[in-house]
Amino acid sequence: MNRRPGLSARLKLTVSYVGFLLLAGALLLAVVWAFLLRYVPDTTQYGPGGFSPSRTDLTRAFTPAAVTAMIFLLVFGSLGGWVLAGRMLSPLTQIAEAARSAANGSLSHRIRMRGPRDEFRELADVFDTMLHRLESHVAQQRRFAANASHELRTPLAISRTLLDVARNDPARDKGELIERLHTVNTRAIDLTEALLLLSRGDSGSFTREPVDLSLIAEEAAETLLPLAEQRQITLDVTGERTPAVGSAELLLRVVTNLVQNAIVHNLPIGGTVRVHTESLYDASVLWVENTGAPLPPELVPTLTEPFQRGTERARSDEHAGVGLGLAIVQSVVGAHDGTLTLTPRPDGGLLALIRLPVTPRASASTKATRWLTGDPVPSPD
Repeated sequence: MNRRPGLSARLKLTVSYVGFLLLAGALLLAVVWAFLLRYVPDTTQYGPGGFSPSRTDLTRAFTPAAVTAMIFLLVFGSLGGWVLAGRMLSPLTQIAEAARSAANGSLSHRIRMRGPRDEFRELADVFDTMLHRLESHVAQQRRFAANASHELRTPLAISRTLLDVARNDPARDKGELIERLHTVNTRAIDLTEALLLLSRGDSGSFTREPVDLSLIAEEAAETLLPLAEQRQITLDVTGERTPAVGSAELLLRVVTNLVQNAIVHNLPIGGTVRVHTESLYDASVLWVENTGAPLPPELVPTLTEPFQRGTERARSDEHAGVGLGLAIVQSVVGAHDGTLTLTPRPDGGLLALIRLPVTPRASASTKATRWLTGDPVPSPD
């Protein structure tokens, strides 16, 4: 935005300091005149005690000294005010440099302002936090875009190959080619829908409303019951009414992804999947637990990364997945101000635990943005 040139904040503060200092000096002179000089007689008196100066004599003697003192205050106030204003505004200069670096694409710069906590240092800490989150978000988006382009390229390349085969070999069975094209196209559509859902969760663009996690768990289990019966897996849903605040559609997708992962990653035949909900004093809890093969502890933290499919055990072709199931869960839960904890079971399988706050709260990045823009930051109830 183009703005007309104006006085710097440092110069404005210096002028303010000098103005207040001169005003204080003028008030002192006025006090001297009001409470001292006006009571002195206006005529010179000579008596046995000697010479008594008049008001005019005192005024002539006092005026040059007063003018000298005011000039000294003007010079001293200008120099002192300029130095003090520079020291006071130096934190803002550091913050402005960091903001300028971020605007030029360098998100790795940090202010790391030292000294005791005050308004400037609190603003600098909030700005550093925002830069850290922005840097992490940009890095994640770049990595995600690279992975997504790679994953989408595969079905498109297969489709082109099948179309080339159909064009170069007219005698080939068209039914087989159509079926394979349908499978590849379905997978591409599923991947695109998953990408859109993940983007929606990351942006937090959804309406929050009261929901019951126990009803959502029952609906997800009912939808996936045929899959569980097909794989001879016992699906058990327990718990009490568990109120929460969020998007019923997105939370249903979260629970569905968790239960489907628990089923397809279970033992090939048999096994158990347990879904449980409960309300704590400060959170609504839902956990999904499944039996299965033991998971290496070092593998668990990577399961929420996009396109990380973990082990390929016990997967059937119709449920190969697109590698975004737990990434969507992590994104949606985070957008609901909740946490997702994945823990490998000692006997094999995985325990996925979700904790959602009873009331929604502003995230750290939102607070930072509101702080910098001057919007009020609401406090949790």
